[in-house]
Parts: sequence; structure tokens; C-alpha cells
Amino acid sequence: MVVSAEYSRPGAPTPNATGPYRVMVVDDSAVVRGLISRMLEGDPDIKVVASVGNGQLAVNALDKNDIELVILDIEMPVMDGLTALPKLIQKDKNIKVIMASTLTLRNAEISMKALELGACDYVPKPTSSREMTGGQSNFQRELVQKVKTFGRIRRGGGAASVARPGLSPRSAMQPKAKTVEIRPGPVTLRQPGIIKPELLAVGSSTGGPQALFAFFKALKGRVDVPVVVTQHMPATFTTILAEHITRMSGWTAQEASEGMALEKGKIIVAPGDYHMEVVDKGGQKVVALNQNPPENFCRPAVDPMLRSVANLYGARALVTILTGMGADGLEGSKVIVEKGGTVIAQDEQSSVVWGMPGAVATAGICSMVKPVNELADYVVRLMTKGA
Repeated sequence: MVVSAEYSRPGAPTPNATGPYRVMVVDDSAVVRGLISRMLEGDPDIKVVASVGNGQLAVNALDKNDIELVILDIEMPVMDGLTALPKLIQKDKNIKVIMASTLTLRNAEISMKALELGACDYVPKPTSSREMTGGQSNFQRELVQKVKTFGRIRRGGGAASVARPGLSPRSAMQPKAKTVEIRPGPVTLRQPGIIKPELLAVGSSTGGPQALFAFFKALKGRVDVPVVVTQHMPATFTTILAEHITRMSGWTAQEASEGMALEKGKIIVAPGDYHMEVVDKGGQKVVALNQNPPENFCRPAVDPMLRSVANLYGARALVTILTGMGADGLEGSKVIVEKGGTVIAQDEQSSVVWGMPGAVATAGICSMVKPVNELADYVVRLMTKGA
């Protein structure tokens, strides 16, 4: 039997690629560790094999347990999560680490930094135990879904088959929603729209921040149209995301506010907990925000943004769907194409999770499916020469 290098340490456990996904929970609160452990083990496909109170104990635990995924708190004594993260990855380059943090500006900034250091995703911890324990909470649903998704990826199952809600948009608040699987299928490309785009709309989720940074950095100075972005993120985090896009790409990016005008060369990011739409107000195109029910379990969601873009811009809209879990953006993209607009998507190989881009890519509505670092060139071609 060949044992991978990351498990060749003396006394290290032999890796096992079958059975429930093996998780370690790291949090300085024993109460929180217990709650999260029970949430995870409520799913038969997940087993908590270690539960520790700080980053140093988490690093040590890798020598004693066969661990595939880590739920890692940020603020802890002895060794905090951001310090422990690279040490965990150094010991096991394939381990999947999901950061868990409360919704503060500081923790949002740290979570963004953690993504840059190799964390695969994050989950915002509820601010009260009641939110954590109130039935099938959103926190539990999101946590379980992410653990199973990254568990599949860890075991080499790829990211093409990703659970998504099997409900109509308006029923997305039901707590015990069933899920269906997006199965990989052939990618059939269609001709792009024949009218030069005048707006770029971008949708993304899991893995989205890094993809957005790369995409906009490659586009900087090459296109001059308004840009709207919906990235699945909670409030506070989207403020930090806009700041990071500005810093990482050189574009001017801002979190949306009600009535904010669309401007050429400016990126407007949907704020957490609000759907963002584009509307005409007295002849000026501006942002409208609402707290209508979540769609695809998300608020903000990509679909309402794309529906509004289709209504206002029609064939003059260009949509880019980047890495993300689920299928948000699929229905909105269909409307874009029906109106004569163009949809492109990130490919599976460069996506952290090929759920959202995979859904549109295999629906026959995309004009191009490319790695994230090549999508910018195609956008420039459409923006400067038309289709």
C-alpha cells in the first residue's frame, strides 16, 4: 500500500478514502464545539474525529487522527486560527480548512486573508446559540453542505456534482429543503449576442473572492462599462470584499447602496443580506436593494440581479459566472440569453467548485467556458469589437 507523503510522519494515521467524511472542529468554546459537532454528525456522511480548543492542539491532532476537513475558529488562545492555518496545510497539503468566524469587520478581514493563505472557504457563525440551534438552521445547512462538497473534492471526486436546492425561488426559506445533484454533462457553446455589451454582470460564490481578484486584475484598463457583482457573502464581508477588489485589481469597487448610480469603469458589489437589482430612475441607471426572500438559499442571490439586468439592458448585457456552489445564476442567465445577451463561465479545472458555472456551462447557454485567467481576453474581445 502506498501512503501519501503528508501521512508519512512517524505514527501518523493511514488515510482512508471511504466512509463518512472525517472532520476536526477547532474552537476555544466547548459549547460551540459541541453544537457544531452535533450539527455535523446529524448527517450520516460526516463524522467528527477530533474536537480541540486551540490551533496548536489542532496541529498536534493531525499526527494522531486521519482528518480530511477542519472547521477552524479565528480567535483562540495559545494559537489563533490564522496562525494555525498554514501549519495545518504544511502538515497535510490536501486538507480542507473552512474558517468559522463571527460577523465583525476584523474577522471578515481575517477570513479574506485566510482564503489567500489556503483556506477553502468560510462560514459565518451565528451571533447567538438560539440561531445555531433553531431547527435546521441556515448555519447548519451551509456548514454540512460545504463539508460534504469539500470532502468530495478532497477524495478526488471533483467539484462538478454539487448539491443545490431543489426548490422554486420563493420556497427557499423552507427549513428542510431536499437537494438534487448537478451532474456533469457536455458543454455546448452558442454564438454570443450580436450587440456590443454595455454592462458586465458577474456572479460567484465559493472560491469567488480569489477568482474576482484575478478576473478584474486582468480586465483593468481594458474595458469601460459599468460592472455589477453578486458574490454570496454575509453583511460586513461584502464591505471588505469591495475594498479587497480595489486593492487587488486596481479597479474602483464599492459596496452598493440604495440609489447608487452605475458608472463606467466602476464595480458595484451587492451588500450582504440584500438582493441587488439594476433599475431605471428618471433616465439614470441605478441600484435598487431589497430583502425579498432568499433565492437558492441566498441573499444576495445572482438570479434577481440578472433578471433586472436582462430587463434593463437586454442584448447589451454580458454575464460572467465564476466558481461557486449550487446553481444560482442559471435561471437568470437563461433570461439574459432569451433577451439576446451573452453568458460566459469559468471552467471546471480552475473553479474551486464547479456548481454555478457548471450549471450554466452544461445548459447550452454559454458562449465561452474558459479558465478564469483567460475569461478577461474574451470579455475584452466582445467589449471592443462586438460579437
